[in-house]
Amino acid sequence: MAMRFILASASPRRRELLEQVGAEFEIIPAKGEEVITGSEPTEVVLELSAQKAAEVADRLQGEEAVILGADTVVAYEGQILGKPRDAADAEQMLSMLCGNTHSVYTGVTIVRVQNGKSERCSFYEETEVTMYPMGREQILSYIHTGEPMDKAGAYGIQGKGALFVEKINGDYNNVVGLPIAKVFQMIKSNWM
Repeated sequence: MAMRFILASASPRRRELLEQVGAEFEIIPAKGEEVITGSEPTEVVLELSAQKAAEVADRLQGEEAVILGADTVVAYEGQILGKPRDAADAEQMLSMLCGNTHSVYTGVTIVRVQNGKSERCSFYEETEVTMYPMGREQILSYIHTGEPMDKAGAYGIQGKGALFVEKINGDYNNVVGLPIAKVFQMIKSNWM
């Protein structure tokens, strides 16, 4: 019997990336409160991805599985930009990002539970994103679509937000929410 592969996230973007590469997986989203003790983007995404994977692994009570936890943040000049609270927050974020280069960080933790033992590996991926300048009218029109409201940094590169991205340096899928090739390589090098 094949080992269960579980995504500890309800993110539709992560689900789509896994489906795109033909991965067979279950979705068991982490439900716990996110506790952040770090302040650097790399620390934050590693901490949150580890919390998600560990919570789901604990809920499985020793069942054999590979659990994938991930968390993505956008950071500009050291400031972490999560999902916008409201339209005004989205406008502020997009105004800050437009015409500038920012980084998207995704932390990934993979927990493998087998024969009563648990192994874990964690890593983060950084991708730099440069956005074209946008006028206030463009920003408000984009916010009006609703797309920015559930996305870190208030934009989706895989949607209408692609119109404002001038270039990226790094893994495109990382900006979407999961550096899928690196995830596969880590699983392959650690457990295949």
